[in-house]
Amino acid sequence: MTDRTAPQSSPCQSGTASLQRLTQFARDMGHPTSLPIIAERILSGLSEVSQLSHGVLYLFDRERECFCQVVSQGQISSTTASPIVSLNHPLVQQLTHHQDILDSSALTDSLYSASLDNTAGAQLATLPINLAIPLLNREKLIAFVLLQSRIGSTVIPSHTKELLAVMAQNAANALDSFLLYEDQRQSQALMRRTDRLRSLETIAGGFAHEIRNPLTSIKTFIQLAPERKDDSQFINEFSRIVLDDVNRIERLIQEILDYARYMEPRLTDEDLNEIVSSCLYFIQVKADSRGIKIEKDLAPELPRGMLDRQQIKQVLLNLLLNAMDAMSEKIGTLRVRTTRLLKTDGEVWTQVEIEDTGHGISSDNLDHIFDPFFTTKHASAVNEGTGLGLTIAHQIIREHRGEIQVQSTEGIGTTFRINLPSHRN
Repeated sequence: MTDRTAPQSSPCQSGTASLQRLTQFARDMGHPTSLPIIAERILSGLSEVSQLSHGVLYLFDRERECFCQVVSQGQISSTTASPIVSLNHPLVQQLTHHQDILDSSALTDSLYSASLDNTAGAQLATLPINLAIPLLNREKLIAFVLLQSRIGSTVIPSHTKELLAVMAQNAANALDSFLLYEDQRQSQALMRRTDRLRSLETIAGGFAHEIRNPLTSIKTFIQLAPERKDDSQFINEFSRIVLDDVNRIERLIQEILDYARYMEPRLTDEDLNEIVSSCLYFIQVKADSRGIKIEKDLAPELPRGMLDRQQIKQVLLNLLLNAMDAMSEKIGTLRVRTTRLLKTDGEVWTQVEIEDTGHGISSDNLDHIFDPFFTTKHASAVNEGTGLGLTIAHQIIREHRGEIQVQSTEGIGTTFRINLPSHRN
């Protein structure tokens, strides 16, 4: 009788399987759309390789200076594992010191020490944890994963631990990159909002000017209505005028609220001429107070485009206000034109041209005007530059698949041209 044993995988086969699993894990880490998604992929990947069915992932929270539970699977949940683990928790201290995967035997002391501490983190001491996997970036603990099996104590082979260590490093890199991207995205959102708020003073002046006439007609109607209440023609005609004026004021208020409130980019079918005219309305009062003449030349039947109305207004207002600031020392002219632009590939675009007769920009500075925090404005109570406006404008236009160009001559003036794609044929 011949002895038969279960077939054993060769080291080559085991290595190939590990490489395939690592490759798949790296792909899973690519382009996550949210923190819970990337955390769930990390936890499920480590759980699958270790064959430990239950687990929880904690992530370092910089604002609260502690580790917070992000995702869990199996019986480890917020009801059994603490939602918050402090930085001085023995388990965190042990992971930070060893910077390696810890199994149940290595975890015994730290979990016992935690059980003696009457804190929320002491809850972890009651969990039968088989593995604690640190996620390290530049030797700093940014997250850790706790895994356990429903059958209690298990032995993790050394080659599995090695694979888990590589996966943990891959996960830490991906998690750190995602968090840096989120920080950058939030910073850009704050920059855009700050730039919008900077121009609200001018918008408020234009708003006050725009609503003066409607309010006058409404006031007149209220004053005359008691005397003319029996004049049906007067009541009907003036009621229509007042209703139109009220609707006009409501539109202006909504326009200001939409501009001040930062929103995610939203492309809608827009008339660029109408957006330009809206911006010019708001700056007219400021231009008049400075003796600046505005010349407007808007091309008829300009092709429409898919634009984020508020973002394009932000760009135009920034350029218009910069142009008026450049003419602060002399009476000047601000010219705004729109034209239909035919690209070399036959595609139809639209162009907005903003030209001033100000002091111009030197050739040395011209190459840097779109750089973050670069400004040619000297700090003053009137014209203090943040150095962010043109950077944000450049970014918004690029996100619209457009182009922004500048030409300038010192002592003569500056011209900005914004090219935007229209609807495709």
